[in-house]
Amino acid sequence: MRIALGLQYDGSPYSGWQSQLNQNTIQDELEKAITSFIGVDAAKLNPIRVITAGRTDTAVHALGQVVHFDVGVERETWSWVRGLNTFLPESIVVNWAKAVPEEFSARYSAYERTYIYALHAGPCRSPMASNRAGYVMLPADRWFDVDAMRLAAKCLIGEHDFTSFRSSECQSKTPIKTIYSIEIFSSEPWLYFRIKGNAFLHHMVRNLVGSFIQIGIGKQKAEWMAEVLAAKDRSIAAPTFSPTGLYLTQIAYPDEFQIPRPWLANSWLPTNVFS
Repeated sequence: MRIALGLQYDGSPYSGWQSQLNQNTIQDELEKAITSFIGVDAAKLNPIRVITAGRTDTAVHALGQVVHFDVGVERETWSWVRGLNTFLPESIVVNWAKAVPEEFSARYSAYERTYIYALHAGPCRSPMASNRAGYVMLPADRWFDVDAMRLAAKCLIGEHDFTSFRSSECQSKTPIKTIYSIEIFSSEPWLYFRIKGNAFLHHMVRNLVGSFIQIGIGKQKAEWMAEVLAAKDRSIAAPTFSPTGLYLTQIAYPDEFQIPRPWLANSWLPTNVFS
């Protein structure tokens, strides 16, 4: 049978989602937990391999990650949640579990992904936001030009070639992606970016945020974003920004699969950035 799970995790202790030799990854921790829960003998008959909706990078967090795996044993839905959480570290939590049809894929059935980037700014960094948000040093009497950033965001909406915001290590077959919306929420000393799209390139959101910041602090004009996009040249855009403020918050699937919405009530992020 095929099981889908909804996950939340603090990405700061991990070398990203994807299993890597001699690295501590979320995929490895989850697969070990599943193996422990169903038993080693059952896992030998059907080795556990988890497929994810989005492979988050080192130190990137998730509030609404979705995964699936195939397994040769049956358990009650709530037993999967309770059992897996027993074997998972405190930094990873299963919020829900659901039996799904074989045609469901956590990755390929998804049609929309939402990321939120949390940014703290001011004269001093906040130790309470360590590993939870990005940081920009600003004088106490200054703030970002949020209107300029919102104006810059308009050129990014729709289907485009996002080569200028693509990591050199990106494995995507095409740089062409579709962004549905970009919203920027300002509440000093916090700034939040909510970006929705069909899919994202490696480092794409962090590269976009880095470029927005250049506009927000006045180093570039709003029109510069369109120039960067049109250039299709990664060297023109801003440096990749910190991973610590990035959250994968929601994956959308066709209604036929009845995939639960993520449980966001227990997040420290303000509720208005989710709606």
